Amino acid sequence: MRKSFSTLIFITFFSFFANAQEVKYTSGNDSWNADSLGNQRALVSFVGTGKVAKVSIEWRRSDNDPSQKAIIVQDAKTGKKISHILPLSLGREKGVICFEPESGAGTYYIYYQPYKNEGRSNYPKGVYPKQEKLKDNWLAKEDATTIPINTKVLEIQSINAFNSVYPMEVIATEAEVAKLRAKNAEPAFLVFPEDRMHPIVMKNDIPQRWINKNQKTFSDRAFRGENFSFQIGVFALKDLQNVKLKFSDLKDNVGHKIAASLISCLNTNGVDYSGMPFNKEVNVAKNQVQALWCLLTIPASAYSTTYNGTVTISSANAPSQIVKLQLMVVPRSVKENGINEPWKQTRLTWLNSTLAQKNTVIAPYTALQVQENTISLLGRKVELDKNGFPKQIQTFFSPEMTEVTTTPNNLLAENIHFHFVRKADGKNIKLTDGGVQFTKKEAGTVQWKTKSGNDSLQIDVAGSLEFDGFLAYTVKVTALKDVDLKDVTMHIPFNKTAATYMMGLGQKGGLRPEKVEWKWDVANKNQDGTWLGNVNAGLQYSLRDEKYVRPLNTNFYLQKPLLLPTSWGNGNKGGVTVGIKGSSMLANNYTGEHSMKKGDVLYYNFTLLITPFHTINTDFQWENRFYHKYNTIDSIKAKGATVVNIHHATPINPWINYPFIEHAKMKAYIDEAHEKGLKVKIYNTVRELSNRAYETFPMRSLGHEIYSPGKGGGFSWLQEHVKDDYIAAWFVPEIKDAAIVNSGMSRWHNYYVEGMNWLTKNVGIDGIYLDDVAFDRITMKRVKRVLTQNGQPGIIDLHSANQYNKSDGFNNSANLYMEHFPYLNRLWFGEYFDYEKNKPDFYLTEISGIPFGLMGEMLQDGGNPWRGMIYGMTNRLPWSGNNDPRPIWKVWDNFGMKGTKMIGYWSENCPVKTSNAEVLATVYKKQGAALVAIASWADNDTKITLNIDWSKLGIDPAKAVITVPEVHSFQASTTLNVQSEIIIPKGKGLLIVIKRK
Repeated sequence: MRKSFSTLIFITFFSFFANAQEVKYTSGNDSWNADSLGNQRALVSFVGTGKVAKVSIEWRRSDNDPSQKAIIVQDAKTGKKISHILPLSLGREKGVICFEPESGAGTYYIYYQPYKNEGRSNYPKGVYPKQEKLKDNWLAKEDATTIPINTKVLEIQSINAFNSVYPMEVIATEAEVAKLRAKNAEPAFLVFPEDRMHPIVMKNDIPQRWINKNQKTFSDRAFRGENFSFQIGVFALKDLQNVKLKFSDLKDNVGHKIAASLISCLNTNGVDYSGMPFNKEVNVAKNQVQALWCLLTIPASAYSTTYNGTVTISSANAPSQIVKLQLMVVPRSVKENGINEPWKQTRLTWLNSTLAQKNTVIAPYTALQVQENTISLLGRKVELDKNGFPKQIQTFFSPEMTEVTTTPNNLLAENIHFHFVRKADGKNIKLTDGGVQFTKKEAGTVQWKTKSGNDSLQIDVAGSLEFDGFLAYTVKVTALKDVDLKDVTMHIPFNKTAATYMMGLGQKGGLRPEKVEWKWDVANKNQDGTWLGNVNAGLQYSLRDEKYVRPLNTNFYLQKPLLLPTSWGNGNKGGVTVGIKGSSMLANNYTGEHSMKKGDVLYYNFTLLITPFHTINTDFQWENRFYHKYNTIDSIKAKGATVVNIHHATPINPWINYPFIEHAKMKAYIDEAHEKGLKVKIYNTVRELSNRAYETFPMRSLGHEIYSPGKGGGFSWLQEHVKDDYIAAWFVPEIKDAAIVNSGMSRWHNYYVEGMNWLTKNVGIDGIYLDDVAFDRITMKRVKRVLTQNGQPGIIDLHSANQYNKSDGFNNSANLYMEHFPYLNRLWFGEYFDYEKNKPDFYLTEISGIPFGLMGEMLQDGGNPWRGMIYGMTNRLPWSGNNDPRPIWKVWDNFGMKGTKMIGYWSENCPVKTSNAEVLATVYKKQGAALVAIASWADNDTKITLNIDWSKLGIDPAKAVITVPEVHSFQASTTLNVQSEIIIPKGKGLLIVIKRK
């Protein structure tokens, strides 16, 4: 296994003999500049006396087309590059090279995969230049062929241990493979058992290590309680179908046993991210190598002895083969299954974890309550109609979003319903509803089903509602006879006041247009639904079918877009119109013409999210002040921050989305922070994964399950070791951390949850900082559960760059990530959000988080601090351009923001308004005082006066004092009165304090 860390031993001085020449593989310990010379070199010794050195290097390279890559020769004595070089042959097995030994007899370095980085620094493209032609006639090729070998290969060196190719990427020669094939003439495939410390890397070659390896026996040792693993390498001599492994019991001579049921194959069986077991077919193409990872957790009670058994490797189209297994269980027991030694692949079992899958209620949510056909949840109610769809959806949040009231806000003007329209006469097909039958009533989930239909169609509906307000519907439509449909529509008739704003379906967040017409375009647009609502009542819905797969996001959507739903999309005939119809605002989801033959089935599935999810926690906003940079704890505390967000590429969290390697440093840092009253959160998300992950190649053996298919490329390490069929992601030049894009929903999410659990328990993290999200709400709930266990704070804040662009499929960040909002504590939206040109309705819906029960912060260019304060937002420290939130923090402290009631401009109850409709005011009210935030969206500088409802403010105007406090880089201090005309510069505003004398 490749190991790059001081805790691991890089094994050197292993050797093999080639042409009677011993070659050692060693680490260069970063002693040269890889970005100009490459990662691999041969150390050679010229022992001749002439002007031409000739060397034959049996380098056994795994890269293709070595002849198309340059050779660089360097004089070890002077460090000078040799200009006279003549490669005679450059093959994968060996290279023969002539060069001028300028310092005479002695050592020289031959670099044989030099590259240069092109493209962006964080998305490099490693390019391997071709050999430059000789500029003079130093040596003719025909003369060079007559010169004998006069230079000895001493070592083959990699720039460092992490770039080593030994032993698993040192290829067997064609002659060796041919001899092996001849020796095993009958089988359709060859098997090579391999230990866990040497993950199989190559797909197109077998390593030289296997040439003399015993193919029929595997032996190893493990500790009691340890997560043990080993590999079966299959080399296909013809196309193999449905390769499987079958294990026997492991027994010793006196009857002690480890049951076969405890052994599994990671590649053929597992548990998916939603907790469902699955089987997976493994096919192996001719001349390809497939690693099959076998997992066994040694029982803690296992007797210390040597166990013997077998593994049978079978294929649907080839005879089986058997490998004998011998496993010594040593007396020592390991802690936590040995997961503190992940380089032994002890965490591979995490990929099948079901940790935190039970849908228990997560605070602040409350248990679901069912009364007849009405289901109550935190701040909301859903009444089901007899067809199983919502008859009415109510929310009970105040307009300010600071409390739950007893006054309902009705979302729907009438029930959600389907229309099946006959093509022959254009009339609706009448269906008989069978009524609602509840199938599950638990605190976290309520499920029901209904059946309706007539002589031509049968509609089977399965619905579920979860404690956070997520509804999922499976709508199965079966044709009982041939039927031609003019249209199938689902109508969501909103109350007009519950559809003031809209976001999605190509619409930027903001006031809902009078009419929206939208068509499917999954090849270019990550759009399958929308959010419609008001601040305290709303509904997001998404249209799906049974084949829905979550697409990639954040720059990668076009490489794995949405699948067009067969039902809703209907060959792009389907679409959505949104507009006023009678007394309602109708979302009309249509499909166009369908012809269904008897027995045909279509799935009109959809999901709903009822917003808001909970009230906004304003005190959390005032008390928790984030610092986004690795620094000393004392310096951070001195700046007034209370929570540190540790990004990746820092000393305690260097590798992106793999925060396990420097965990000891991280724990020491967090322990100090806790002692000094600060919390620490770390960058860790799912989207791309560092190439430093110990499990990289075991997970590559799973095909596209965990890593997305792609065109490869990127940084040199990826090209040289991962080779192909991946998407290169974020790269950190300073530490050469090269990430690979995850495929979406996979068992990596199980590992991710287990990793969060381990970090919470063993390192003490207080939460995570998510930089976009590539998993769904199932994983988010699991993460929140493990982060908040045993009273831990489990703070989650989400950062997103604006997703409304071509690469991201023109989706709104808030719409894209809304399913995660119930479990977040703060939003950071984010790069490429325009805080200057966008109107208040955009701020409210796309940035602030308030209609969903959240509050946020700004990022791009530091945001607009005046407008931000209308929504309780500041910018982030540091990394905010020339902006600094600390002056605003000082205002909060001086005023005493904790315990205030936020009354936004959007609420009819706001006690302060201005004389200009484009200059808005939000009030932070407490007993006898109010902080008024004013911000302008007027096109020019403007004068305003304040319109104050003193009774709502709770202050006697005769005893009121109005002041403008000094705020550095924000405003100068002054005193006002009720009649004062206040000048508000364009795009700016004021903070005003009103107090009782």
